[in-house]
Amino acid sequence: MLFQIRPFENRDAVDWGRIFHTAIHEIACHDYTPRQLNAWSPEPPPVDKVLEHVRNHHVWVAVDEQDTAQALIELEPDGHIDCFFCAPSVAGKGVGTALYSHLEMSARALQIPALHVEASQTAKHFFSRRNFLCLERQIITRLGVELHNYRMEKTL
Repeated sequence: MLFQIRPFENRDAVDWGRIFHTAIHEIACHDYTPRQLNAWSPEPPPVDKVLEHVRNHHVWVAVDEQDTAQALIELEPDGHIDCFFCAPSVAGKGVGTALYSHLEMSARALQIPALHVEASQTAKHFFSRRNFLCLERQIITRLGVELHNYRMEKTL
């Protein structure tokens, strides 16, 4: 699959919502219950919420030949990796690895000393393979439902 990484544009907000929602329901479904998935993402977020969410983040998307976003990754100025999701159709095909590599290269160029993330059960192994240390397992509550993730960090 051919893809290109570029900065997020406002027109990508609908795709951001699609990627986020389908990744949770079709990829994370192996690690979380249906009740947890529905609490995490009951529906794709509306465009205005996506645009508000990404406002102070560096966001990159991997786009296909039609310039449609198929994966996304976000970096906050303090080194926090917020959202990182691939559409199910591109998961496991190297798109996430390329996006993460781009983020890490950008973080180094910005002289960010460390990266940190709250990785889902699904993403934990991805970050571990990139030398992130797992600091603790956390319980979070969304819509009254408990989910778990892992606080992880990596010094650059």
